[in-house]
Amino acid sequence: MTLRLTREQQAMLDGEHGPAVAMAMRMVVGIARVKRAERLVQIAHAHIDSCLYLGRSGIDFARKLVDLGGQCRVRATTNVGSVDLIHPGIRPRSEELRTHGAELMELYRRLGVEETWTCAPYQLPVRPGFGEHVAWAESNAIVFANSVLGARTDRYGDFLDICAAITGLVPLAGLHLDEHRRADLHVDCSGVDFGGTGFGNAADLTGADFSGEHVYPLLGYLVGGAAGNGVPVLTGVPADVGEDELKAFGAAAASSGGVGLFHIVGVTPEAPNLADVCDPATVRTVRLRNVDLEGAQRELSTVEGRRRIDAVSLGTPHASLAELRQLAAELRRHQRAAQQPGAARQPGPAGQLKSPGRADGKPRIPIWVNTARSTLHALEVDHPDDHSTLRQAEVTILTDTCNYLTPFMADSVRVVMTNSAKWAHYAPGNIGVDVVFASLRDCVAEAVAG
Repeated sequence: MTLRLTREQQAMLDGEHGPAVAMAMRMVVGIARVKRAERLVQIAHAHIDSCLYLGRSGIDFARKLVDLGGQCRVRATTNVGSVDLIHPGIRPRSEELRTHGAELMELYRRLGVEETWTCAPYQLPVRPGFGEHVAWAESNAIVFANSVLGARTDRYGDFLDICAAITGLVPLAGLHLDEHRRADLHVDCSGVDFGGTGFGNAADLTGADFSGEHVYPLLGYLVGGAAGNGVPVLTGVPADVGEDELKAFGAAAASSGGVGLFHIVGVTPEAPNLADVCDPATVRTVRLRNVDLEGAQRELSTVEGRRRIDAVSLGTPHASLAELRQLAAELRRHQRAAQQPGAARQPGPAGQLKSPGRADGKPRIPIWVNTARSTLHALEVDHPDDHSTLRQAEVTILTDTCNYLTPFMADSVRVVMTNSAKWAHYAPGNIGVDVVFASLRDCVAEAVAG
């Protein structure tokens, strides 16, 4: 296929719009030729992942664009960086990450991005509409934009994302095209209990009490493994599933596999019926049951038997306002229980009795939660009681980054409980901890009981 550029696009490539645009166009055009795209398409929004420090090359590339006078032509938001800019007291253990991470984030500010610093741009007030072409990096954002919003983005990685923002253009290829949005795997979920009953083994920490929200990250983890880089379509999922559950599902599927788009019949906008996204007679089908989810939970938990946990980590991808409020409500439940006359023991996973918590119901084990600065601001302004509950419980609220990417926790933290399949999948390799995967309710119960 031959790539055809418009006159204006050729002028951009030739340097008539400045050296930064020409540099960015060389990247976009080069990728378009690799993907055998026939033309470029205008985008409405870019979400930039290159702002996370991974080495000197990232700084050098961004600085070159800055020195050439680069500015974003379309609205561009930032993914997580390496440091928390609004909580300077929460510092990564690595001096290199502290200094170079902040330097890289500053360079992107100078390129004209919105300093959102969140891996969940779909939680921002303005988000892409159905069918709108965007260039989103960050795997969980890509899969959410394509699947839940019905926007169109291919998988954009470092450097190409900022080049798309500076040119306003991407190759018309991959998931931007109808033919690549068809499903090649049917996942029958009719054998899954979405109410969450019947899961777990109360004998140890790896046996959690599965609530309904807890099923979706496990399901995503399994679907990602089965689909790889393909496009799965699910049937048998409750029609009332919420965006937080879809977020957890998509993030897990994009972690265990390379899923950039999924369909759920009767839920996601492109799949009112199975036949709308595949040929039901020929598509490969897999069937999942509760026992498969139990196996996924065991895979995600890297500890065996009962071991003390050292911390709890929540909010990967970044916690929504509803999830922060849910955490606050769960903490208040334990505070009320501790104040009951004769209260001596707290309920634990699968009905276990646990050792007594503190008399005030505060956690004995530190809780970390990752969220966007805009979400934290909304909690402070609109729900001050919930924000106060988190502060009184001494929850560490981390913004602008995520604690599975960068070692923020003390070196003594060796076992972490989380309700995020993405965090459980990546943290052992990234920051060298063991993981216990559990529901939010179990995470808080363990933290309080100590």
